[in-house]
Amino acid sequence: MTQTDRHSLLPVIIGGDTGVYAIGRSFHEAFGCRCIAVASAPTEAIKRSVFFDVERIPPRIGDEELLAVLVGLAAANPGRELILMANHDLFSSFIARNREVLSSHYALPFPTLEVVDAVTDKASFAHICEGLGIATPGTVEVDFSAATQAQWCAPTIPFDFPVVAKAARGDAYDALVFEGKRKIWFIETAEELEQLWSTLIDAGFTDTFLVQELIPGDNTYMRSVTAYVDSRGEMTLIGSARVLLEDHDPTLIGNPVAMVTEPFEELWEDARRILEATKYRGFANFDVKIDPRNGRALFFEVNPRIGRNNWYMSAAGANPMSVMVADLIDKMECEPVEARKEILYTLVPNSLLLRYIRDDALRARVEGIIARGEALNPLEYPVETDMKRRLIVALQKLNQHRKFARYYPEATDQSF
Repeated sequence: MTQTDRHSLLPVIIGGDTGVYAIGRSFHEAFGCRCIAVASAPTEAIKRSVFFDVERIPPRIGDEELLAVLVGLAAANPGRELILMANHDLFSSFIARNREVLSSHYALPFPTLEVVDAVTDKASFAHICEGLGIATPGTVEVDFSAATQAQWCAPTIPFDFPVVAKAARGDAYDALVFEGKRKIWFIETAEELEQLWSTLIDAGFTDTFLVQELIPGDNTYMRSVTAYVDSRGEMTLIGSARVLLEDHDPTLIGNPVAMVTEPFEELWEDARRILEATKYRGFANFDVKIDPRNGRALFFEVNPRIGRNNWYMSAAGANPMSVMVADLIDKMECEPVEARKEILYTLVPNSLLLRYIRDDALRARVEGIIARGEALNPLEYPVETDMKRRLIVALQKLNQHRKFARYYPEATDQSF
């Protein structure tokens, strides 16, 4: 098995957050290569990294301008094996829309626009799952395309409150700017829901919003599944993790900040069926919740990208970049790789995390992982030598105490 020459490989990653750093770290661990972050406001962890270069772009850059930047980077690096990565809905949609141009310069581990549209629309995703006999939360679609017309009214919600409300497509919602914006809305009353509809109309939202039944259970009932489907249509990478704690900042809510890896094989099989049914290619990340009332696994969504917390796969011994490069760059047929090693992926102090784990057996399990030195933070990479970077990463970690005290002071049965 011949591995790509690490000096010829050049990952270009759109974005500048923790997830982008994690993608770069996996590339560096696998190949020792440098990476380019294409970002408007990269974190200090990226700017001060020993293996990242930064290509600055304006905030809220348009397709034409971003495409010009990426084509320019390719022209400036002739003879390199270029791979384009991203871990945000806006950018994965951008790649899908501009696939024809980008594919002549970069390897693209992303599905086609047709598949992206089918799976990222949460209403469409629910229909796909229904056809496969895979459970999803009860959902009502609210179409805002005619919401400014006098006769428009929102449909009746058949679920008991509280409910969950969120955009059907992340990219359509991400483009909006309004005060008090949240990634996911937990709505306590019908009056609160009516106020949300008014806010969205005033902000110019014209896409589809979803109202879903609230599945009880704290963050520990959430599961993450990460997969890669190669160019032949074979799922050559799979892994999963039990979420322990999610971010509760309104703009980041739902993003795990601590997970323990675990092979949920029944979820792996459901993920494979969804990917096969949609003729999927590239990376995918699924959000699943276990209903504590009956033990059913409910698939919430699939992200057509590797996901913000992708490094848990590398930490568990299944580096996604090795699998993807073998497929797209080395043109090799690989045996499936499964993440089975148990590790704790965490962005928060251990003392904070343990305070939010209410199940005694689960807490004891996590304490055991910590005791054997396998609590791992993607930002704490030993090769990083910049002392200011180390200090910033340490202070950001400590700042989680303040964030959780403000947004989620104690664990609840409903996770909000």
